[in-house]
Amino acid sequence: MEWTDDGIVLGVKRHGESSVILELMTHDHGRHLGLVRGGTSARQRGVLQPGNALRATWRARLDEHLGNYTVEELNLRAADFLGAAHAVHGVTHLAALCRLLAEREPHAAIYEALEAILDHLNEPHLAATMIARFELDLLAELGFGLDLTSCAATGATSDLIYVSPRSGRAVSREAGEPYRDRLLRLPAFLHGETEPQSPRDLADAFALTGFFLDRHAFAPRGLALPEARAHFVAAVSRASQ
Repeated sequence: MEWTDDGIVLGVKRHGESSVILELMTHDHGRHLGLVRGGTSARQRGVLQPGNALRATWRARLDEHLGNYTVEELNLRAADFLGAAHAVHGVTHLAALCRLLAEREPHAAIYEALEAILDHLNEPHLAATMIARFELDLLAELGFGLDLTSCAATGATSDLIYVSPRSGRAVSREAGEPYRDRLLRLPAFLHGETEPQSPRDLADAFALTGFFLDRHAFAPRGLALPEARAHFVAAVSRASQ
């Protein structure tokens, strides 16, 4: 068995004295692990950093085996993240999100969105906007997409400013007003082409996506929301002040 694909490093785990198990998010083969011999060498450590883009060839005798990777660098962007707290936490959080996906199932759209975020991760406001949308897309990929196209109560398609925590559907301003304390706020940029207008918009977006990620993705696995997520949101907030 052999294939070659583009991949983004999610993480590495030491294996034996000189090898590592490399976890990649690949374009055509999904989240996929493999052994890199000599992966602890000084040169390889710089290449196998989370966020870096690689061209990887995977080989194994049988498809169900762990297999071996040989890799070549495409974009060693990880070094640029070290000076920005939000970027370091952002990479860690994105990797945790990708680990919610089953191994070896292709998710090309998720790969492409991940690569786009990493290319802009040094821009705090833009990165936060993209990650909030990425979390929505990931929920949909996992089968828990929110319906933000029309009001759950009236069917209206305008002035949608809330989301029902029970149904995951949008609610209009008029229909939601009597229940606003029990609804989640829906910033316009999550269901339109607009951009966040204030730090409050980003805070509301992460509160919304965090609620449903916890309910549908992390809690059922016995996991809490990643600490890196909270650190990322806090770092972006500081950078916006």
